[in-house]
Amino acid sequence: MVRRISNSRDVPKGHCAVYAGESQKKRFVVPISYLIQSLFQDLLTRAEEVFGFDHPMGGLTIPCKEDVFASVTSRLRS
Repeated sequence: MVRRISNSRDVPKGHCAVYAGESQKKRFVVPISYLIQSLFQDLLTRAEEVFGFDHPMGGLTIPCKEDVFASVTSRLRS
């Protein structure tokens, strides 16, 4: 389950915060189990290609539309 959370203290154990969206990035909290799934790894590969290790939001930024991110993560199992 992916949640939008605005406060860094709201990231529960076993989750990580990422940013996704086009002009205005939205912050999402995803289970760390997503990190090993191929669909999410495709997003991470794209993030590496676009940003390298310099993420403009100060955290992991996924370069895709918010609805695409939500669609991909809805198909993942935690």
